[in-house]
Amino acid sequence: PGVEQKATWLQIRQQRPDYVFLWGWGVMNSTSIKEAVATGYPREKMYGVWWSGAEPDVTPAGDGAKGYNALTFLAPAGQGAVHKDILTHVHAKGDAAGNKEGFGEVLYNRGMTAAMMSVEAVKKAQSRFGRKPLKGEEVRWGLENLAIDAAAIKRLGFEGFMSPISTSCVDHEGGSAAQIHTWDGSKWVVEPGLLQPDMSIIKPMIRASAEKYAAEKKITKRDCAKESN
Repeated sequence: PGVEQKATWLQIRQQRPDYVFLWGWGVMNSTSIKEAVATGYPREKMYGVWWSGAEPDVTPAGDGAKGYNALTFLAPAGQGAVHKDILTHVHAKGDAAGNKEGFGEVLYNRGMTAAMMSVEAVKKAQSRFGRKPLKGEEVRWGLENLAIDAAAIKRLGFEGFMSPISTSCVDHEGGSAAQIHTWDGSKWVVEPGLLQPDMSIIKPMIRASAEKYAAEKKITKRDCAKESN
């Protein structure tokens, strides 16, 4: 699915929309960029959702991917202080699970950042429940009480790879800002400035979807107001 797109791109060639938003995954993304090249649609007018903006999405299209844009809200490409620590304390000691292929690329950094937040959640939980093997609900508490500010990001070596987050029982997202990064033909370049969603539109949609799902699955909703931090 998503590999055969010629009919769609024929419509795009005929209609010449101002922009194309690519909500894709996997090989669908590089296929879209290749089809854009074939139909002469400018890549600088193409914007991908965050899972359409990693190196495997653009490199198969070669030079044709230059100018393509995508959202990034966590872990853009590049290397920083945390990467130096990984090279020193993991790779240099022969403790890496794999080679350095993809080191510092979008997908690597995304996984690295997710792993860091998981560790910080466990540490947060242990600060309340003790340094011992934790139960699932205790780790959940840690995930729901993350408070990673700018100072913590710098201390952890993740400066430039994430924005501050603060989670709670009622807010598992912890933050919703994003940036745009553009493929320059060889690397991703992050555009300055943060983009903020209009939560007055989005939150009611999330709430309605959650209410419907809970009703269909007969899920008893948690009352965050009754849960103590």
